[in-house]
Amino acid sequence: MHATTFELLRLLSNADFQSGAALSRKLGVSPAALRLALQDLETLGLALVRVRGRGYRLAEPYDFLDAAGVNAGLGAHAPRFRLDLLDACASTSTLLLERAREGAPAGSVIACEWQSAGRGRRGNTWQSGLGGNLTFSLLWRFAQGAAGLSGLSLAVGVAVARGLESTGIAGVQLKWPNDLLHAGRKLGGILIEVHADSPGATATVIGIGINLRLPAVLRDAIAQAVTDVASISRRVPRRNEIIAATLAELAPALDLFSAQGFAPLREEWTARHAHQGKAVALSSGDGNAIAGRAVGVADDGALLLETARGVERFVSGELSLRAIDA
Repeated sequence: MHATTFELLRLLSNADFQSGAALSRKLGVSPAALRLALQDLETLGLALVRVRGRGYRLAEPYDFLDAAGVNAGLGAHAPRFRLDLLDACASTSTLLLERAREGAPAGSVIACEWQSAGRGRRGNTWQSGLGGNLTFSLLWRFAQGAAGLSGLSLAVGVAVARGLESTGIAGVQLKWPNDLLHAGRKLGGILIEVHADSPGATATVIGIGINLRLPAVLRDAIAQAVTDVASISRRVPRRNEIIAATLAELAPALDLFSAQGFAPLREEWTARHAHQGKAVALSSGDGNAIAGRAVGVADDGALLLETARGVERFVSGELSLRAIDA
C-alpha cells in the first residue's frame, strides 16, 4: 500500500467528485503516484467512479473511524477506555498483545481501518475489505489466572450481541464457543488470547470482527456460510456507533465475569444459542467427530452434548461445531 492511500481516501470520503489535478495538488504527488493510490483503494474493495472532465469519487461515502465519535457514544463509560484508531496494521490483536507485555492499561482498544494479517480462530485468516467490516481488540486484565477464565469467550459473545442489538441489529445468535451468527450464517467472530500478567493475574486481548458489507469476492473467499449487517438490517449503523455500543456492554459484562465467572450469563447465552436442542457433530480437527444433541453449556462454559453415553462435557480449544440433520 502506498503512503498516500489513506490521505486520498480521506479526501474522497464524502463521495464528491474531485479532479485528478486537484487531488495531486492536495496530496503533493505526481499523477502517476495518484493513479497508484487510486488502484490501492480499488484493490482493497472500494468502488470508484471516474468521469472525464469531473475526476474521481467514491461510489458511496466512506465511514471513517473517529475517536471523538466513539467516546461520544460511550458516554459515562468513556473514561474506562483508551482508544487508538489506526489506518492500517497487520493485526489489532497482535499489536495489542505487544502493548500488553509493555504494560498497557486495561481498557486499551485498537481499531483499524484495514488489517493485512487479521487472525481468526484455529489459525484461520480473518478476511477483510476496506470499510466492509469492523475489527478491533480490547485489552482486559483479570486478577485470576488463565485457569479461572473458563467461559470468557461466551461472556464476551453475550456482551457483543447486546451491543449489536442496541444499535438495531436484531436476531444475533451465538455459536459455541465464539462465533456470532444470524439465521445460521456467520456475522462475526471473537478471538481471545491470554498473556500471563503476573503471578496469579492474567492479561487478555479480546479480538472482535463484525461483517458490515461483504463484497462478493470476499464472500467467495470464505469457506463457510456468511452474512453481513447490510443483508440483515434496514440500517447499517456507523462503525463508531457499533464500537461504542459494544464496549459499553463489554465493560459491565467483564466486571461481572471477573467477580462471578460465566454462570450469571449462562441463561442469556443459552437463549441465543444457535444450535440449542439440535443434532450436531462436534469435531476436533483430526477427522474424528462426536454426534449428539446440543443441550446447552455448563456454568464454566463447557459445551453439553447429549450422546449415546449420556450428557457429556466438552471444553473449548480445537473444537468446531456444525449442525447436522436431525
